[in-house]
Amino acid sequence: MLDSKIPAGSVETKWTDYKGHVKLVNPANKRKLEVIVVGTGLAGASAAAALGELGYKVKAFCFQDSPRRAHSIAAQGGINAAKNYQNDGDSIFRLFYDTVKGGDYRAREANVHRLAEVSVNIIDPCVAQGVPFARDYGGLLNNRSFGGTQVQRTFYAAGQTGQQLLIGAYQAQGTPDCFGKCSAVFPPRNA
Repeated sequence: MLDSKIPAGSVETKWTDYKGHVKLVNPANKRKLEVIVVGTGLAGASAAAALGELGYKVKAFCFQDSPRRAHSIAAQGGINAAKNYQNDGDSIFRLFYDTVKGGDYRAREANVHRLAEVSVNIIDPCVAQGVPFARDYGGLLNNRSFGGTQVQRTFYAAGQTGQQLLIGAYQAQGTPDCFGKCSAVFPPRNA
């Protein structure tokens, strides 16, 4: 039986409760730990950059001939975030529901809910990293309805969203040094 390690509790609170009770790592011990991240797409590159920022030694492995050939580069439609910029009634629950329904009810609901929760905080760091999201005539970030949703929550960078997000993620920690064809190492930033 596959154990997904999802914490117990209600869908809305299980990850918040878990974060409040998980054991912390002493900052002095972070340099002693080596974390392996599998994948150098958006999730892997972002995780490697964040862990490197925290002081961990990070190795990110990819299966392509280059870390920059991740499948995230094909994500051209945009990135969804329940920020409700258009004031059209978007919310964390609506993004959660649309994602579960769009996945034909086959997703792990607790993980999808956590994804919807953190989506609110993903766009601003991407903008700070220099991702050139589309903007309206007033200079504000533009978003659109995508995938049959009734709300406008998709932030996009023309037809290159995936590529621009990957470039931003790679620049957050510096260009990875490649060893052979399968790994890239992100050294701790404060080492």
